[in-house]
Amino acid sequence: MEPCPPPHGEVEMASRRPGPEKISDALNSYLKAAGLDVRMVQAAVVPEWAELVGHDIAAVTEPLFVTQDGSLFVAVRTNAWMTELQLMEPQLVAALNTDPGRPRVRKLRFQLQRPD
Repeated sequence: MEPCPPPHGEVEMASRRPGPEKISDALNSYLKAAGLDVRMVQAAVVPEWAELVGHDIAAVTEPLFVTQDGSLFVAVRTNAWMTELQLMEPQLVAALNTDPGRPRVRKLRFQLQRPD
């Protein structure tokens, strides 16, 4: 006699992974399968901004997000600082790309920060 197939929507126990899986492993597997693992590594420049560009620049800027093509959007407090940072863009991009294992930031896009 053959075993009955599982009811609709249920998974057979034999096809499940043995034992529980760490949430970090499950999340990493999902991100990789979705093609988002590279984007997560690329976006790491946002929390590391102050360390990479220095305290003085970090005090007047806020990194916002990195686009898929490698453009990092940065909010700047004043027009004067925005002008200065635009002139410094090559040096800032070089500072952001010191980790060879991370996808490159290719361009900085500065925008004036809105007042609170």
